[in-house]
Amino acid sequence: MFLFIFSLDIAIGRLKEHVSTTKKTSQNLKVLAKDEYERNFISAVVPPNEIGVKFDDIGALEDVKKTLDELVTLPMRRPELFSHGNLLRPCKGVLLFGPPGTGKTLLAKALATEAGANFISITGSTLTSKWFGDAEKLTKALFSFASRLAPVIIFVDEVDSLLGARGGAFEHEATRRMRNEFMAAWDGLRSKESQRILILGATNRPFDLDDAVIRRLPRRIYVDLPDAQNRMKILKILLAKEKLESDFKFDELANTTEGYSGSDLKNLCVAAAYRPVHELLEEEKKGGASNESSYLRPLKLDDFIQAKAKVSPSVSYDATSMNELRKWNEQYGEGGSRTKSPFGFGN
Repeated sequence: MFLFIFSLDIAIGRLKEHVSTTKKTSQNLKVLAKDEYERNFISAVVPPNEIGVKFDDIGALEDVKKTLDELVTLPMRRPELFSHGNLLRPCKGVLLFGPPGTGKTLLAKALATEAGANFISITGSTLTSKWFGDAEKLTKALFSFASRLAPVIIFVDEVDSLLGARGGAFEHEATRRMRNEFMAAWDGLRSKESQRILILGATNRPFDLDDAVIRRLPRRIYVDLPDAQNRMKILKILLAKEKLESDFKFDELANTTEGYSGSDLKNLCVAAAYRPVHELLEEEKKGGASNESSYLRPLKLDDFIQAKAKVSPSVSYDATSMNELRKWNEQYGEGGSRTKSPFGFGN
């Protein structure tokens, strides 16, 4: 009993410490924000020590992580190495593209942790306003606020919705002005090499991006569906804290989940984890187990095989969108990805 109370006191103390740290961070950000427009982004800022995910937490994508380390982590951690000559200049724009559920957002967060950078996540709605002219002011505020938070990664999720191909005569004037302001501020970053600010875009539809945006994202990294080897890595991370039968065959499960994204695999594991629960409840109904029993049998491979009937891959390998992604990767993506197997990251 004493040990329980002691442990509870420790937990409460750590929670209070976390709340105190969060309040201090928020207070510091309020001091840095110069006006009401910059204050709009205070809640969007996550310091690197509060993000809670690292590259080691991501099973697979080793090639992608290595590339991002070289492009982003190293210049942000060791800026003095990139202050000489014209070739070693920090990259100001990186695009992560690929099918849904492959871990692009998770990669972005982990990258900020590894780079020791503040993380600001925005979408198209972040910069929109019902008041005419406010979208431009918000865009200016985003970049001016970020300049005082450097090193910082500005993550633009679904970047195609914010910076998609221009709509010509049918495009709303406010949208056009906001996009132009964003591009101008982005160009300003490239003229200030010492400012450690990166625009990191993510999209499932890179082919909808404006050509001018593509030029400003010189490194375009394809985050593909995992192959069997990488599916096994993902499964081992997802099931690390679960009770499994002895000699659980991870390799067999990985081989039977071709076409599953990381997100699909997580959904599959959740569905499989419910099977022992349902079995216990059925036993209780039949009187074979006490209602107070909380013992759940270990998960078996068959649980996952049965769960596959409920959880299918969210994207078909032969889907039109996948073919478009592969074609776009061949034309605009990182050259190294072209030599990989169809499901990416092969041997």
